[in-house]
Amino acid sequence: MNLQTKLSSFMPEWPRGASKVDKSNILKVADGIYALQNVLELDGRVSAYPSDARGYSVSNCYLITQGRHALLLDSGLAAHERSIIEMIGSLTKPDLLLSIFPLRINEYMSVCNVEAIAQSFNVEQCYSGNPDAALWVDFGKRSDSNDTRPYSLKTTLVTRAETLQVGEGRPIEVFQAPIRLINTRWMFDYNTKTLFTSDSFSHEWSDSLDGPWDIADKDCTTTAAHIRSFLLNTRYWWLEGGKTTELRKKLAGVFEKYPIETIAPGYGRILRGRALIERQYKMFDDVLAQLDRGVTPPRYVDRDEIR
Repeated sequence: MNLQTKLSSFMPEWPRGASKVDKSNILKVADGIYALQNVLELDGRVSAYPSDARGYSVSNCYLITQGRHALLLDSGLAAHERSIIEMIGSLTKPDLLLSIFPLRINEYMSVCNVEAIAQSFNVEQCYSGNPDAALWVDFGKRSDSNDTRPYSLKTTLVTRAETLQVGEGRPIEVFQAPIRLINTRWMFDYNTKTLFTSDSFSHEWSDSLDGPWDIADKDCTTTAAHIRSFLLNTRYWWLEGGKTTELRKKLAGVFEKYPIETIAPGYGRILRGRALIERQYKMFDDVLAQLDRGVTPPRYVDRDEIR
């Protein structure tokens, strides 16, 4: 048995070729908020989900509208460029004044289509904590050509916590995510009591290609064990045996401050209703408490280990 054969015997059998799923959907989250959704097949290749997860989920970009102004949260994966642009166009008028906010400036799902969207719509600005945001969102036909000129895009700097305005009468609070691996922002819309949580609370998916892509308390059977496994088998693998007490305090601060009735994550089902929000938060907090190094010792985790 040669080395390649030995290695392959330990590796999972990944599907080959492009996904055959090509399905998009617009879900009205609340008044003036729309989820622009593209379906993802969970076959072990979607890094936002555990490698053993099977079924379907969605990547969510959110369009917040107020009059002729709109704010787009994240821009979607490059494979979904056409559908994202078509969905924005179907929800807006030609005089739209659009702003874009990639909630994770160093993640493809947030930044890949900023350039293409700016070429298709009147984009006023890109919100970012990085003054050189144009360098981070430089993906698309222009940047893929031989054009060596630096990409130009107006950047509006955002501090660790402040209030943005979408048009008139729509304040959106933006702040550092209380739990994160990379630089990530959460947002809260007081008008609709919606919390946008980026890559947290994204643990709800479906067995069906058709969803549904939102869920209420009576339909949710998720357990704390499921949330624990989801966290440890995605980008939050480092939580086991970590110092989670401070993370719990920061997370509690968000849920105590805001009257949240909807959680809108960057992936997966949207969580609706105060009862479900409180239950999901309680399970999340319980998981963090059990993962603290005072309860669970830290240990080495193999790259392909499923917990």
